[in-house]
Parts: sequence; C-alpha cells; structure tokens
Amino acid sequence: MTSQTAGATAEAVASAVASERTAMVASLIRLTGDWDLAEDCVQDAAERALVRWPRDGMPRSPAAWLTTVARNRALDVLRRRRSERAKLQERAILDAKGAGEVHRRQSGADDRLRLVFTCCHPALALEGQVALTLKVVAGLSTAEIARAFLVSEATMSQRLLRTKRKISNAGIPYRVPPDDLLAPRTSGVLAVLYLIFNAGYGQPDGALAVEALRLARLVVELMPREDEAHGLLALITLQLSRRSTRFDDHGDLVPMEEQDRSRWDATLIESGQTQLRRAALSGLPAGAYQLQARIAAFHATAPRAEETPWEAIVGGLYDALLLALPSPVVGLNRAVAVGFRDGYESGLAALAALDAAGLAGYYLLPAARADFLRRLGRNDEARRAYQAALHLSRAGEPEWRLLQRRLTEL
Repeated sequence: MTSQTAGATAEAVASAVASERTAMVASLIRLTGDWDLAEDCVQDAAERALVRWPRDGMPRSPAAWLTTVARNRALDVLRRRRSERAKLQERAILDAKGAGEVHRRQSGADDRLRLVFTCCHPALALEGQVALTLKVVAGLSTAEIARAFLVSEATMSQRLLRTKRKISNAGIPYRVPPDDLLAPRTSGVLAVLYLIFNAGYGQPDGALAVEALRLARLVVELMPREDEAHGLLALITLQLSRRSTRFDDHGDLVPMEEQDRSRWDATLIESGQTQLRRAALSGLPAGAYQLQARIAAFHATAPRAEETPWEAIVGGLYDALLLALPSPVVGLNRAVAVGFRDGYESGLAALAALDAAGLAGYYLLPAARADFLRRLGRNDEARRAYQAALHLSRAGEPEWRLLQRRLTEL
C-alpha cells in the first residue's frame, strides 16, 4: 500500500489504531470464535503500525492495512495449530479476505453490535460483563481494569478467563439478539455502561467515566434509533461537563453548589442537550435515562446554584422517574430535591418517610440528613448523622473525606 505522508506522528497512528480496534476484534471473534486470538492479533497489528507508520507514512487505507495484518497473523497462528477446528477457522478468515473491503465495511457495524451484546449477555455475571466490555470493547488492559476496581491483576485476569469460558461452555451465541429479546437485552447493555460510568465518576482521574462516554457514543452510533441509548449518552455527557470542577487540587470532592460554573464544559453541555432532543424524536414516553439526563441538564444550565429550577426537577422529573424506576436511591434523590424546593425541614420529613430498610447500609441517607441538619443549625444532630455516614462509607475515599471535613467544620 502506498503512503500518504512520510513520518506519521505517533498521535495520528494511535488515533487510527484506536478507531479501528473494536471493529477488528469483533470481526476476528466472529470468524474464529477465539477471543484471545482475536485480541492478540489485533494488538500485534497495532504494534506493527506504531513502528512502521511513523517511518513509512500512513497507508492509503489504515483500516484495511490493520485488518490485513491482523488476519494474516491469525492465519499464521492457526496454521501452526494443525487441528481440525483451526482449519475451519483458517477457512473462515480466507473466505472473509476474499470478500474484500466492501464486505468489511458492511459487516463492521454488525460485528461491533455482536461484540457488545455478547459481552453484556445476561447469562454472564455482572462483574464479568463489566470487565469483558472494558477489556474487549474499550481495549483497556487487564492491569488498568484491575486498578479501576481495586483488585489485583491476577484476580481480574481470572475473572476475564472465567467469563470467556462461560461464553464457550454455555454456548452463548455471538449475535445480535432476535427482535423479541432486543429491548431487554439493550437495557442490559445500557445498564453495564452506566455501571462503568458510575465506577469512574467518583474518582478524581475519571478514566472509567471517559471510557463509558466513548462506549455510549459507540452504542448510539450502532443503534441510532434507540432513544434510551441517546438518553444515557446525554446523561453521561452532561455529568462529565462538570468533571474539571468536581475535585480540588488535593483530590477532594467539591459539592455542586460550590463549583466554579464558568469552568463547566459548555461544549459537552450542548452535546448532551442535543442527544436529549434526538431521544425525544421517537415520540415515546421518556425512559429513566432520559429523565435523569433532563435533571442533569437543569443543573448544568442553571447560572447559579440558587437559580436551580427545583420545582421542575421535583414535580416534572423526579416524580416521573420514581414511577419509571421505583428504587430507594431515586426516592432518596427526590427527597433531597424536595428539601431544596420546599425547605430543609421538608427535606428531613421526606427523608424520614423513605423506606429505611431499602437504604440500609447506604451512607448517603445519613449524609443527606446530616446536610439538612447542618443547614438548619442543628449541629449536635448533624454531628451524629455525619458520624453515622462516615461509619458506612469507605475510609479515605473522596466521599469519606468530604464527610469528615463537614464534621470537622461543625
């Protein structure tokens, strides 16, 4: 293949490789059924590109170059295995090579959808779904995923191995679900992405949250008519618009009302609102992700904390969200919003009316109560509530340090 320019930059090479990686892995898994082989061969192609492209220049079609190198590497490996299964895998790759570039482009989106749905198959343990999605779809290393979830690399490696074995042993099909299963399976995919986002959003570096944004964009690209996919993308985008102000220079949490709103990312806020408008085009009732995203949009567009439209947030959105997603956590968030709409005493009453059993062990319930008591000047009660919240939270984490700071201030 001819070069377009000599001496391609490392950044350009990395960007081209990253943009094609998921499609190549997905295609090789479809052809061979071997997840490890697919990942290894695509990694090998990426490493060769990082060496050759800066020296020789970018090929005319980076995607075709990478795909050819990855498939040739897979063929080399399979020919050395000399098993009957390897022969079938080899034939599948050769047939795909013969189909050419047009077939590659046509099948790319389908392959990526197959990959996403297989990684998030409900027969897999949830922790396995999360790990496999981050490893195979997002392209994170096992070490990176292990660090994000505070486990050893060996533990995460075993988790991934068990998940891949489950796919093979249980005969989980590598396909997009049939129409009668598509809606619930799509909900499962979105739930995994939201779980990944929440895991990263509470940490100062926010790396997992950014990966969740990229994965949500991928799902919207692959399923442009899925309004809740647009809703989830809107929610993640709007939440990340405040990312640079959520933590101070010491890695401590900064409450929303104390953040410098001039530093919020206006581009992300507009992008989130655009996704909300696209979600609404279906004309269907808004789902839980859309409702949460609309709440986030009200917060993101309020010029000052004092100008947050709490009436619209409670009456127009949280009430609907509680019907769509009747969970104790949604009830807690609604009670907090009631306190800011109707006064802190009303907030305490709303908290007291919650199902405490459903929130047992959840530190944010006593933390919310402590915050209202602090604002009311009921310091002795606030101290006890903060101590209860500290007891339930993980020592040393940003949330724990914020609670400790509030307790010290009292």
